[in-house]
This record gives sequence, structure tokens and C-alpha cells, in this order.
Amino acid sequence: MLMRTDPFRELDRLAQQLMGPGTWSRPSAIPMDAYRHGDQFVMAFDLPGVTTDAIDINVERNILTVKAERRPTAQADDVQTELSERPLGVFSRQIVLADTLDTEHIQADYDAGVLTLRIPVAERAKPRKISIGDGSGRKEVSG
Repeated sequence: MLMRTDPFRELDRLAQQLMGPGTWSRPSAIPMDAYRHGDQFVMAFDLPGVTTDAIDINVERNILTVKAERRPTAQADDVQTELSERPLGVFSRQIVLADTLDTEHIQADYDAGVLTLRIPVAERAKPRKISIGDGSGRKEVSG
């Protein structure tokens, strides 16, 4: 049988084993992507195997915190694990949000193991046209 290995994957796996699973006091990082799409700032967090009730999203002032816990699957007593590479434990990510984002209207969706947050850009931060007056609105003061 031919076996293919990835040395970097093996290093990641060994580092995870040495550090142990993430805990609430020392969580592991959540991989994410972030981008702007039109008038929204979008963040996508990889959380495969996590149920929605194990995800916690908070915003305090301009700090967004996402925490999640991947729990082990229940196994019967007669099951013997041969390989366990999927990380378990607590995962977290904190992001400082710009003042230009409307944190009152964050939308969260979870599909296929990806948590997607959409944050609208605040009205005050959107580009707007400034009109130039013709100066007729001023009163002349004579002395």
C-alpha cells in the first residue's frame, strides 16, 4: 500500500498534540477570511463539526469575539480509536472592528461548517457627494 505524507501537516498535528486541545482559558485560533463586499464587511470562520449551540458571538464596543467548542463524538465502550487527527476543544478569535462598521446590525449565518458574519458599513463612513454653494447664502456685513 502506498502512503503519502505531508511533513507540514505532521508538524501541525504534533504541535497540536503537544499543546493539547484548546481550553476556555487558552483557546486555539479559528482560521478565517475577511473581505469587503459592497457595503458589507464579511468574515468567514472555519468551524467544521461544531454545532450552532456551541458557538458564541459577542461584540463589546468595537471588539468582536467568536468562541466555539468542538466536542468529541460519543463512542461506545467497544470502539477502539485507530486515528484521531481532528482537533477538539475550544477555539476563539478576537477582532478589533473599525468605527466605520455598524455593529448594531451584524448578521450571522452558519452553513457547511463555515460561520459567516456580515457587518454593514455605517452610513457615516460611506462615500457621499458634497455640493458646493454659489455663495449667495452669505450676508454681507458692512462697517
